[in-house]
Amino acid sequence: MSSCDKTLSSGGYMSKKGKKKQRKKNSLRVNREYRSAVFKMYFSIKKNALDLYNALNGTDYKDENELELNSLENSLYLKIYNDVSFIISGTVNLYEHQSTVNPNMPLRDLFYISEIYKGMVPKKDIYGKKLITVPTPQFVVFYNGTTDISDRQILRLSDSFIRKTDEPELELTVQVLNVNYGHNKELMEKCIPLRDYAILNERVRNNLGKGMSIEDAATEAVDSCIADHVMEDFLLRERAGVIMLHVLDFNEKLHNQSLKEEGYEEGLEKGLEQGLASGYEKGQSAIILSMLNIGRTPEEISDFCNIPIEQITKVQASHNN
Repeated sequence: MSSCDKTLSSGGYMSKKGKKKQRKKNSLRVNREYRSAVFKMYFSIKKNALDLYNALNGTDYKDENELELNSLENSLYLKIYNDVSFIISGTVNLYEHQSTVNPNMPLRDLFYISEIYKGMVPKKDIYGKKLITVPTPQFVVFYNGTTDISDRQILRLSDSFIRKTDEPELELTVQVLNVNYGHNKELMEKCIPLRDYAILNERVRNNLGKGMSIEDAATEAVDSCIADHVMEDFLLRERAGVIMLHVLDFNEKLHNQSLKEEGYEEGLEKGLEQGLASGYEKGQSAIILSMLNIGRTPEEISDFCNIPIEQITKVQASHNN
């Protein structure tokens, strides 16, 4: 039984203070990039990204080479991240995976698209007489959280404006799609990779509902998907990494929930920060070692998880010693 499972299933009475200590001890604190890492890995495969684009736009592109991936990776200026971004047929597409609906996505996407456009256009050209053309943007959030929402929502940048107007001079809209299994059925039928991704997540949740530990729930879900030819090639190649990512994601949510329930007590902040830092380092080292063990290079791990390559090589060297 995992430490996380023990926290959830242990019988007997434990004081609030004792529960707090136990949760702090058993929770791995990881950054938000792990939450969307499986989505990012899966849909950074050009074929899957192309299938998803075709399903969303009613197109039928076949040549993967027409699609150019250009995900933002930890902009030093804005400290922002993007899950999957690519250019095809005169469009730049920014796809984000989330387990909670973030009303600030239009503002975040404004930052994302500004960075992308800045990288495309030489600074001197914007002062010239010739009209500069840029790819048409499309912003989509793929939601798979547990809160029930409609199949489709639209978020608008103008909702953030202090002074409301019926004709905003600056607008940006983000489409939020519920990709939990059973939602957006027509889209799922058109895009098998998205349907398979929803099936994997649904099986993990169903296993947790049966009382399995997160490790067992993720392992059984991954193995059953492989047996049923769901995400088969990807999961055969990334099995250990996908299981580890689900474990880290689950432990982060457990930790955050315990903080919401208990709140910060006076005098606890310093010790809590130290505990979070320690947990973060452990979680980061665990995912690095897991991905190294399945043959990922330090460069690939850095790309997928937004971890500095120096940190990856440090963990690698420490493990080898």
